[in-house]
Amino acid sequence: MPKVATRFAPSPTGPLHIGGVRTALFNWLFAKNQKGSFYLRIEDTDKERSKNEYKEQIIQSLKWIGIQPDKDEYIQSKKLKKHVEISNKLFEKGFTYKCYCSEKEIEEEKNRAKQKKLPYIYNRKCRDLKDSPKDVDPVLRFKSKIEGTSTLNDLVQGEVKIENTTIEDFVILRKDGTPTYNLSAAVDDYEMTITHIIRGDDHKMNTFKQIQIFQSMNWKLPIYAHIPLIHTSEGKKLSKRDKASTLEDYKKIGIMPDALRNYLLRLGWSFKDKEIFTLDESIKHFNIEGIGKSPSKLDMSRILSMNEHYIKNMNENDLYDQLKKFCENYKDKINNKGEIIKKSLSFLKNKAKTLDDIFNNAQYIIRDKIKIAPEDTKLLDNISKNVLSDFQSEFEKLSNINKENLEKILNVLISKHKTNFKGVGQPLRIALVGSKFGPGIYDIILSLDKNEVIKRLKAVT
Repeated sequence: MPKVATRFAPSPTGPLHIGGVRTALFNWLFAKNQKGSFYLRIEDTDKERSKNEYKEQIIQSLKWIGIQPDKDEYIQSKKLKKHVEISNKLFEKGFTYKCYCSEKEIEEEKNRAKQKKLPYIYNRKCRDLKDSPKDVDPVLRFKSKIEGTSTLNDLVQGEVKIENTTIEDFVILRKDGTPTYNLSAAVDDYEMTITHIIRGDDHKMNTFKQIQIFQSMNWKLPIYAHIPLIHTSEGKKLSKRDKASTLEDYKKIGIMPDALRNYLLRLGWSFKDKEIFTLDESIKHFNIEGIGKSPSKLDMSRILSMNEHYIKNMNENDLYDQLKKFCENYKDKINNKGEIIKKSLSFLKNKAKTLDDIFNNAQYIIRDKIKIAPEDTKLLDNISKNVLSDFQSEFEKLSNINKENLEKILNVLISKHKTNFKGVGQPLRIALVGSKFGPGIYDIILSLDKNEVIKRLKAVT
């Protein structure tokens, strides 16, 4: 039995879609589970829309989430000569024919089908054409089977049958002599010795077309698995227009790679009642049998919950590294306040679901000057300012600043001003953080330099 080989084959025409990430993940995990190889193929034959920046983004995005191909990326546009060579062989064998129909004719046929609310299928007008028109550049079409049915034994969908009449005579070479997707994909899969093709179930028709190319060339067929697509919470197909459709959308709000990878693993795949998987566990337990047949709904609240779990349980040095990278890419750099933030992560992360939440919670550390919101400024009345002044006087006397000594000061002030913890803690938090909301008051004071605490208190008293 040949060594398992899978591939992920995105087109570099835009940012990496979250559905594509899951497809890549399933291919990678299956290959690793089977001690096989995983390859990245960049399908860049769409010259007009393909951009190098998207190719690099795809490569870096996969690396970010922990997916590493076993070889350098396979660039489809560099293999066009081979694709054309195979198209010529198919023509010589009689499996293809030249089609001289104009774009106008094809468009009219498509419009008629649309009006009848029928799927468009080329009418095979040129299939048995004897006289070739002069001065007309033809396309090359594959002679699809006309009679009977074709059957696909799919690892996810089971037995899938299709009437051959529904498979059109698809174009494999354009008028300019460049190959189309189905030809290039089939040839590349053969050349790369791909054994298993795991992709979205919107590719099923392409699979039947590509199988015919394989059979015409007497190539051994790969094994196919078509996974259901990801839908929105409303049950609609997730598109690039949705705000949470690309990997970049999640990176920007501070979703961490391990959390997103774990979520995507469980999106349409299950293993007993286990929810959290380490990378090694993911590889060990992943199997095609665990993939469901129904579309999965993207649940943002579940993603946030998963991310929160990883934030709470991550080593604080590792968490800081993640936060630092996030800030460098999407926020202000925190290098000059990095050590303070790192020491404060033990409490900054407690009310955070994303790295962005941690960044926002740390603003009182990052900012050199605190800006108090107007609604919170109103809470700093004369009574509150007296509390702050008294706290400052006692705080300045401390040689050893710890929670125990701070508690003593607050208890004295509570008694003196005949108030409660809120009556002392709230004005302190507003003065030091700029808001009545934020981390615990002891955490705030202990995270800041003594002189910084005094400076902020003086600014409001």
